[in-house]
Amino acid sequence: MKSYTKYLGKRVLYMILTLFLIASITFFLMKLLPGTPYSNQDKLSEEQIFIMNEKYGLNEPIIVQYGIYLLGLVTGDLGTSFQFNNTPVAELLSSRIAPSAQIGIQAVVVGTILGIVLGVISAMKQGTWVDTTATLTAILGRSIPNFVFAVLLQLIFGVWLGWFPIALWSGFASSILPSIALAISPLADSARFMRTEMVDVLSSDYVELAKAKGLSKWEVAFKHGIRNALIPLVTLLGPMAVALMTGSMVVENIFAIPGIGEQFVKSILTNDYPTIMGVTMLYSLLLVSVILLVDVLYGIIDPRIRVATEGGE
Repeated sequence: MKSYTKYLGKRVLYMILTLFLIASITFFLMKLLPGTPYSNQDKLSEEQIFIMNEKYGLNEPIIVQYGIYLLGLVTGDLGTSFQFNNTPVAELLSSRIAPSAQIGIQAVVVGTILGIVLGVISAMKQGTWVDTTATLTAILGRSIPNFVFAVLLQLIFGVWLGWFPIALWSGFASSILPSIALAISPLADSARFMRTEMVDVLSSDYVELAKAKGLSKWEVAFKHGIRNALIPLVTLLGPMAVALMTGSMVVENIFAIPGIGEQFVKSILTNDYPTIMGVTMLYSLLLVSVILLVDVLYGIIDPRIRVATEGGE
């Protein structure tokens, strides 16, 4: 256990180093963007531009700006938005993360559960019409962009049937259609990975031994197969969960959801450096955190991995 704790400590250290590199690269890339963060700069006098640069610290040497930026990250200060009413970036993001997180979590949960069920059934019915149908469903779900599903859902369930709102954010009802649109990808990926892994697991020696002991095919699948098949799926779900929780830019814009994805698009269009960097760091923090969580889940799902890690240390 001591060596496993040491292993997790190293992972945390790698996380901090990764975030530092991302922050540094993002900062210097922002300085290379064409244009300026000021609207209608051609109508501003040189004195006005000087005052604004001084206000936002843009008249300081690059290395000084870089140091201020890193210090702000450590203290939780992401700077002030140039375009959105001089609102602190942290406040701006905190007011928008809830809708993005809600539709993202719902999409991951629904898509993953349905995908696992579909993948297991497909593997158990290998070679039948059920398997073919499930495979085609997974292929279509991965091939067709989620924004196409979003438009179809709006048309069918919003316009024709009138069951759900097609735009704006008014609570849970507004999250159903975008969540379903985003759930298509995790459903397809989960089903495809689960089927592949279940087929391999069901043909393994220990599963054959379980069958020889008198367990039925479905008992073997649920008691022995799914647990082992989940390991590679956990790796897939980590980055996918972050991407969905922080918001799909296109889907959020289609449904006019005031989330982080929409905010990111607007900040790029207006060269709002602090907001772009703030959103990037939020994505990065969530991603490396989920990767760490995946490492921990590995040891929970399969204790052999934890034992191997401890032995390696």
